[in-house]
Amino acid sequence: MHQSQIEKLVKIHVEALAEFDRIQSALHAERLQCLEDRRFYSIAGAQWEGSLGEMFENKPKLEVNKIHLSVISIINEYRNNRITVDFVPKDGSPTNATADVCDGLYRADEQDSSAEEAYDNAFEEAVGGGFGAWRLRTSYEDEEDEDDERQRIKIEPIFDADSSVFFDLNAKKQDKSDAKKCFVLSSIPIEQYEEEYDDDPATWPKDISMSEFDWCTPDVVHVAEYYVIEEKSEIIKIFQGLDGSEERYSQEELEEDTDKHDELLATGFKEVRQKKIKRKRVHKYILSGSKVLEDCGYIAGKYIPIVPVYGKRWFVDNIERCMGHVRMAKDSQRLKNMQISKLAEISGLSPISKPVFTPEQIAGHQMMWADDNVKNYPYLLMNPVTGPDGNQMIAPPAAYTKSPEIPPAMAALLQITDIDMKELLGNQNGAEEVVSHVSGKAVEMIQNKLGLQTFIYMSNMAKAIRWSGTVWLSIASEIYTESGRKMKAVGYDGKTSQAEILKPMIDEETGNIVKENDLANAKLDVNVDVGPSSSSRRQATVRALTGMMQFVQDPETAQVLASMAVMNMEGEGLADVRDFFRAKMVRSGVVKPTEEEAAQLQAEAENAQADANTQYLQAAAEEATAKAAKARSDTMLTAAKTEETRAKTIATLASVDQKERESIMAERQQSAVAQSQMNEVSAQPL
Repeated sequence: MHQSQIEKLVKIHVEALAEFDRIQSALHAERLQCLEDRRFYSIAGAQWEGSLGEMFENKPKLEVNKIHLSVISIINEYRNNRITVDFVPKDGSPTNATADVCDGLYRADEQDSSAEEAYDNAFEEAVGGGFGAWRLRTSYEDEEDEDDERQRIKIEPIFDADSSVFFDLNAKKQDKSDAKKCFVLSSIPIEQYEEEYDDDPATWPKDISMSEFDWCTPDVVHVAEYYVIEEKSEIIKIFQGLDGSEERYSQEELEEDTDKHDELLATGFKEVRQKKIKRKRVHKYILSGSKVLEDCGYIAGKYIPIVPVYGKRWFVDNIERCMGHVRMAKDSQRLKNMQISKLAEISGLSPISKPVFTPEQIAGHQMMWADDNVKNYPYLLMNPVTGPDGNQMIAPPAAYTKSPEIPPAMAALLQITDIDMKELLGNQNGAEEVVSHVSGKAVEMIQNKLGLQTFIYMSNMAKAIRWSGTVWLSIASEIYTESGRKMKAVGYDGKTSQAEILKPMIDEETGNIVKENDLANAKLDVNVDVGPSSSSRRQATVRALTGMMQFVQDPETAQVLASMAVMNMEGEGLADVRDFFRAKMVRSGVVKPTEEEAAQLQAEAENAQADANTQYLQAAAEEATAKAAKARSDTMLTAAKTEETRAKTIATLASVDQKERESIMAERQQSAVAQSQMNEVSAQPL
């Protein structure tokens, strides 16, 4: 390694330790409270830690952990109403194939990396202590194949985030999207540290342990992942082709490929403008208290891949404060434990009144009196005593001990404590106390009231999930870029499918070949789908549908509502039934089919054989068509014959007229000849 590089890393290490000391000193007290809160509700005996436990030394220290049930109730509300990432186009278009593919790929990455564990751990730490976190990182899809360089994104938990995750103090946004630096601490046993990093903590400079944070303890060595956002200005040159298309290249790309500029000019492109932009890159280091252990270089994405989640959060005195569901109820819980412990002590010391004897009265019968509570003798014996006159006499016990009385103030304080805890934690048993004849609407109102305790945690978790989707998209746009790569995707219903990255296809508008599912150039926003925290949406939907069925008269509409109700029911063994009714609704046109269902319907339509009734109707229709055609041909034949007869008639009439004319002419000629002869005869002399 060059000396300049060593000096650079030394400088980075010094600056990093100074930055961490500033962060840790500002947040130490606040984060320590978060840790104490998590211990308070989750670890047996933690509610008596500190000076309170010292005051009750050698006395009963009972715990009636009311806070634990309340925290678990909020956690169950979240697990029953998961929050889902939803990618949507920036231009607001209703459909976008790339957005749908991103949805499926994100769910697949969640499934493959067991992201639910990361979400659940972060949410529980946020509700209990006030702060949780998870990380996104890349890993090879097949780590055993040295030739396979394809990567996938994993979502992993960060445990004890309140003690291990620290962003720079200038980061004010809740999702820390404005953070420039971030530390993620982990503790390693000294032997493992020496073996893995070839560094002996015994050789560290002594002043390291004098800083605000002790990087090395007798048992463990602390190692930190150090993320730094580096901004770099770049000049982007835009070239325009003869057809008006544009291509963009950075100055750095053109300098690396010296022939690229000449190639663009030779193919008709010319530079039309330049644009100066700022690019963000994330530089990752691994460091300890002594040095930078590893320079990991730039990682994928332009955001720090650490996602924080808060329970409740605000800034006071320019310091970030946070807390969960436990802190405000700790004093009431301690008071409750003190009262219960004191009552137990009073009850255990002297539960019943006891007789007081002289030694002479009980001599020889001590064991009988001592074992009476166990063996329950039918009678007890005592000795007579000698009176002042020397005679024996039966004397009663000298006195009786009194049972302790509960102070009136304690009884009143017990009631006040219970009321205070219900107000702080919420009456979690309120919904369970509803009697059977109360309407479902009343139950929903009670559950909505209880949901107010949960809403702030669900809302903050939704912000974290949204930011997680943004970080994921930034990483995916750099590693999911292999043309033709086929990847697993998971739908909303949990069914798996396959997505092809940069799939070539023809643009219907331009006729050009374009790349589908181009994540590198995807313009998407990230939304989240949050279920109601008070009750299951499916149950509410079923109640609404069954309520509507009472007012519907149309049988077809009632059948649609009943099918929708079944599709939204939850229960053991209903999956096949729901699939059946969905298929029925898809075929009837009520529910929009998915691409797979549409292809299946088309295939069924092409290969389907008509039933007997359909075949009969089809044959009848064909017969009617044939008869109509035959009738048309008969009509045409009749018309032709009619025309032929008419023509013959006309010809006949024409021939008749000709004969009559000839006959008349002949008669006239004969008459003329006869007249001429008569004239000649009359002209001769007698």
